[in-house]
Amino acid sequence: MPPDVLSPKLLLFVAVGFLAQLIDGAAGMAYGVSATTVLLSFGVAPATASAAVHAAEVFTTGASGLSHLLVGNVRRHLVVRLAIPGMIGGAAGALVLTAFPAETIRPWVSLYLCAMGGVILWKAFRPSPPVVDNPPFVPVLGLVGGFLDAAGGGGWGPIVASTLIGGGTVPRYAIGSVNLAEFFVTSVVTATFLATIGLELWPVIVGLIIGGVIAAPIAAFVAKRVPARPLMGIVGTLVILLSVKSVLVSLQ
Repeated sequence: MPPDVLSPKLLLFVAVGFLAQLIDGAAGMAYGVSATTVLLSFGVAPATASAAVHAAEVFTTGASGLSHLLVGNVRRHLVVRLAIPGMIGGAAGALVLTAFPAETIRPWVSLYLCAMGGVILWKAFRPSPPVVDNPPFVPVLGLVGGFLDAAGGGGWGPIVASTLIGGGTVPRYAIGSVNLAEFFVTSVVTATFLATIGLELWPVIVGLIIGGVIAAPIAAFVAKRVPARPLMGIVGTLVILLSVKSVLVSLQ
C-alpha cells in the first residue's frame, strides 16, 4: 500500500469527505463512489478501500440521515423497505469482495465505478418522470443496491436514489430516505468487513468522517433548495475520469 496514503494527510481527506458528502447529501449519490475512486487511484486494494469508506459512512450517513429527517426530506415507510433488504445485500457483497485477491478484482471494481459515473451522468440529463409514491420494486432495489454498494465500494446512491427518482419518487424524498436507509446498510457492511479483514487507513477514515459530518447539514438544506443536476454532472464526469485512470494503471 503506498506510503503517501498511510501518511497523516488529514486535511486532504477532510476535503474529499466534505465534497463527497456535499454532493451525496444534495444529489442522493456519489459519496462511496467518489471516495472509493480516489482511494483506488492511490493504489489501495478494493476491499480495504471499501471497508475504509464504509467505516466513515457509518458517521456521515448517520449525520446526513438525521439532517434530512429534521428538514422533512424523509418518508419512513420508504426507509424501512430499503434498509432491511439493503442490509442483507450489503453483508453478502462485503463477503464476496473479501473472497477475491485484490489485483484480480481491482479492474472490475474500477469498471463498475466507471459505469456508475455513467449512470450519474445519464440521470443528470434525462427528463424528469411523473411523480409516483411508494413504488412496488423498492425491496428488490434495496437488496441489489446493498450488494453492489459493498462489492463495488460504492453505488448505493447511484443505483437506489437514481432508480427511485427515475421511477417518479419526489427527488427530495428519494434523496432523504435513501440517505437515512444507507446508515443501516453501511453499519452492517462495516461490521462484516471488521469481522473478516479488519479496518486500516485510520487517518483516511477520520478525515472522511470529519469532512462528511461537517457537510451533512449543509447538503440536506441544498437538497431541499437547489437543483441537483449540475452537481450530478460534475461528479459523474470526475468518477469516470478517475475510474478510467485506475483501470489503465491496474492493467499495466
